[in-house]
Amino acid sequence: MSEEMNPAPEEPIGEEGQTPLEQFIFHQRRGLEEFGKAMESLLPPQFKEHTQAAGNEFATGFRVLIDAAIDEIKKASEMEDHDGSGEAEHEAQARANLSADEEDDEGGGAGNKGGKIRVELDD
Repeated sequence: MSEEMNPAPEEPIGEEGQTPLEQFIFHQRRGLEEFGKAMESLLPPQFKEHTQAAGNEFATGFRVLIDAAIDEIKKASEMEDHDGSGEAEHEAQARANLSADEEDDEGGGAGNKGGKIRVELDD
């Protein structure tokens, strides 16, 4: 193995515009990058290939799972929409029955206060 020297930092250390926290973050990031390169150099090329393939399979599995969940949500939504239109028809019918009963009650006499209310329950 041949030893390689790290190149000089691209940005000067202690630049006037940088706060100590920004300098710290810069050096930590650079250290993490160098550590990643060191670990990568220790592993054989096949390891990297298989790791990428495993990551792709993992992501594909989640895509399948999420797509199936989206399809189920769409189906449930469509079923609810169909049921919802039926509920609107039931409510319209109930209102029509109520108004018809009120008209019958009003025609029965001016002093008639006792009205009938028809209530329909959904099963």
